[in-house]
Amino acid sequence: MTRKLFGTDGVRGTANSYPMTAEMALKLGAAAGRHFRRDGSNGHRVVIGKDTRLSGYMIETALTAGLTSTGMNVLLLGPVPTPAVGYLTRSMRADLGIMISASHNAHQDNGIKFFGPDGFKLSDADEEAIEKITEGEITPAQPANIGRAKRIDDAGGRYVEYAKTTLTRGTQLNGLRIVLDCSNGAAHRVAPQLLWELGADVIPIGTSPNGLNINLECGSTYPRTCAAKVLETGADLGITLDGDADRLILIDERGQIADGDQIMALFARRWAEADRLHEGVLVATVMSNLGLENFLQGHGLRMERTSVGDRHVVERMRQGGWNLGGEQSGHIVMTDYATTGDGMIAALQFLSAMVETDKPASMLSHSFEPVPQMLKNLRYAPGVDLLSKAEVQAAIEDGKLRLNGRGRLLIRKSGTEPLVRVMAECDDESLLSDVVNSIIAEMETVA
Repeated sequence: MTRKLFGTDGVRGTANSYPMTAEMALKLGAAAGRHFRRDGSNGHRVVIGKDTRLSGYMIETALTAGLTSTGMNVLLLGPVPTPAVGYLTRSMRADLGIMISASHNAHQDNGIKFFGPDGFKLSDADEEAIEKITEGEITPAQPANIGRAKRIDDAGGRYVEYAKTTLTRGTQLNGLRIVLDCSNGAAHRVAPQLLWELGADVIPIGTSPNGLNINLECGSTYPRTCAAKVLETGADLGITLDGDADRLILIDERGQIADGDQIMALFARRWAEADRLHEGVLVATVMSNLGLENFLQGHGLRMERTSVGDRHVVERMRQGGWNLGGEQSGHIVMTDYATTGDGMIAALQFLSAMVETDKPASMLSHSFEPVPQMLKNLRYAPGVDLLSKAEVQAAIEDGKLRLNGRGRLLIRKSGTEPLVRVMAECDDESLLSDVVNSIIAEMETVA
């Protein structure tokens, strides 16, 4: 089946444009309800969380209407992180979990992510089944079987209490000054509360959402705001989350940025030393720096690479029985604790390392020297297939030949935006720049 709705991470698009319309959300809700209420009995439930985008109200209401029309009972969580939806789907014994968010994208975008009853994102088969149902007539429930909707006021508090259990009992963050950038997103309430309850001196920024400022010059995709605040306040650490708080970037006390690769390097080494890293394997994507792979090999560990997307990372982890993985962008997946990337639980693990070792962030957040890497994005017009153009293919092949034995080249389309990403690594920065810029220049002629 050719998928028209679902991409690499649920359904995503510009709000009030297909497929992010109220009409489509209504159909998706009804289709998901019909798919998961297979036996026709009452008592089925779904939890819905969201971030702080203005369009979230519209989509939440439409989804609720669709779900209740097929007999599903809806539990509305309000603004909570994506990993909280995964956790609460399981803990509340729901048949389905839904997160309304476009993650790190700007406010005009939105998305719908689905979780199964085990708290993991839906399989391809389930997504294809839901998409197929949306294309036909959906049988509604009988009047007496229409579902109910209820708002869960303490959803954030439940997640906070669970997150604290992932730390060793008695671990406190007393004396640590932490700048926390919540990206005006889903974690703007729960994240400061979590750190405060553990004793930290919290300096919150990005905690005043207005529906339009999510990810705007803040958060994990704009860490310079947090870095400046760390230096201004003399903080011990900066934590930057994205709009739905499933990923993070760290800032050390010197204002230096540590990406997901550096965070994974620290966790992999510490977990291996504690005999916690299953089979000595870290799962990462093709975007992770070659320096990380070299670091792991130097410690007798192994990297398994996957396609881009935390969903692919999680699938590979589950297939291999491995418990640590993630992405350079800051998704850190620890299946001992969570079913998806979790920015705050990853931050707690890093803070735990600071407390246990009594070392500053700068000594823990830079485990290896990255191989020079360059990533450039090119936006293209709808209907244009850049990668099929002969001149673009020729430029890519030329780049591969020039990097042969010196580095690697990766070209891919974004799964969530009309972008082509050109990434290369090479020990010769001049050659690296020339290769990437030559490919981008060729693409620009046909974009």
